Amino acid sequence: MTPGAQNPDGPAAQSLRSDAERNRERIIAAARTVFARDGLNASMASVAREAGVGIATMFRRFPTKEELVDAVFSDRMAAYADVVTTALEDPDPWHGFVGYIESACAMQAADNGFADVLTMTFPTAKVLEQLRNEAYEAMLLLIDRAKATGRLRADFDPSDLVLIHMANAGVVNACGDAAPDAWRRVVALLVQSLQTPAHGPLPDSPGHEPLYKAMLRAGQGTSAPPSGKSG
Repeated sequence: MTPGAQNPDGPAAQSLRSDAERNRERIIAAARTVFARDGLNASMASVAREAGVGIATMFRRFPTKEELVDAVFSDRMAAYADVVTTALEDPDPWHGFVGYIESACAMQAADNGFADVLTMTFPTAKVLEQLRNEAYEAMLLLIDRAKATGRLRADFDPSDLVLIHMANAGVVNACGDAAPDAWRRVVALLVQSLQTPAHGPLPDSPGHEPLYKAMLRAGQGTSAPPSGKSG
């Protein structure tokens, strides 16, 4: 090593890396708190304040909100995927399907941020979106099985899951602490409407692509350029 040159693996460098990792973990913990309370429209600046770091530090660790969302919610999306797996393992596909709806909506009710995550998509959040896609593929199988029992109406479309999560998120966000269990009644109403015999045909489904565009637009709407410091 050249005399006087700094050792890249020396104590000073290791201390900087440790500080950076501590800041990263503080930011993630703060984001969990802020997003759970305020949803994904909460600003990056509010997360920085909760974490006790400067906004510049925030953007060094997480240049975009999508990267922060990926770090904060990947474990919750993994838990969501486990809910689908559990539903598939139920010997009664209809019971498994209903259990999935109730469990997923309960996860939304427990965390305003996750309530939003299930109604949005973030193409750059690679881990989050991979888990979502895996869960969706499993749900397609569960839906087919539930229909085969004759309990799930035949005109139910997989894209209706997005509408259910959008409806539930709206109730959760609107009712808040004033009526924290209102979502349970909405979910019961929805589940009962999905059972056969159907009492009439449903309007045409908007389809996967239009709803994906809506989720993408909603996800983009939670972010602003870093220069705006509003995240």
